Amino acid sequence: MKFTDSPVIELPVRNSLISLQQDNGSMHVGTSVWPCSLVLVKFIDRWAPPTPNPIDPNPYSQLLDFRNKRGIELGAGCGAGGMGFYLLGLTDLVLTDIAPVMPALKHNLKRNKPVLSKTLKHSILYWNNLDQINSLKPPFHYVIAADVVYIEETVGPLVSTMDALMADDGVVLLGYQLRDPEADKLFWELCDKTFDIEKVPHEDLHPDYAYEETSVYVFRKKKKKEES
Repeated sequence: MKFTDSPVIELPVRNSLISLQQDNGSMHVGTSVWPCSLVLVKFIDRWAPPTPNPIDPNPYSQLLDFRNKRGIELGAGCGAGGMGFYLLGLTDLVLTDIAPVMPALKHNLKRNKPVLSKTLKHSILYWNNLDQINSLKPPFHYVIAADVVYIEETVGPLVSTMDALMADDGVVLLGYQLRDPEADKLFWELCDKTFDIEKVPHEDLHPDYAYEETSVYVFRKKKKKEES
């Protein structure tokens, strides 16, 4: 996978090129581009159907049919994930992060406006803040997240926020890499109670962006058991 920690990262998406300006000297992890966002976008780039009825067999054509669907990104950071999804057809989309990361996100949205042809919707969101969640008018069919599990104390709010934002028939598209063992353990315990979890086979990732330690997952809400 072509990945660098240099100040500018370029990500080709279909026939476009996203240019991401990092601020690696800031005190916030969200101002750097993390590998999972690139891996997730390029997985979508490989499989999202460019036409409603793709000719070639595509196991993800239904999952990635973005027509008339709403999406939200959690922990958008520099915006790689949200901008990539927008260029791949998920146009009703809002990018969210905490207030200190917003300057970096806004800078990159402005930087890429010639490619995007507009400034994408963005909003401050602190996980589990019900007022902020409600102001975003859920539910969303797609909840997008990449490299968001790295501190144990944020895991509970993250999983609750995913659940609150997600439509009953929606999905979480997650780019994941183990960052902290305690956070990792708690995250999967909570997710196992809340979601049905599917791991994308590593060979289905984009061959140029199949970072060895990074995975893509699809979460769906568990069906509620009917009371007898």
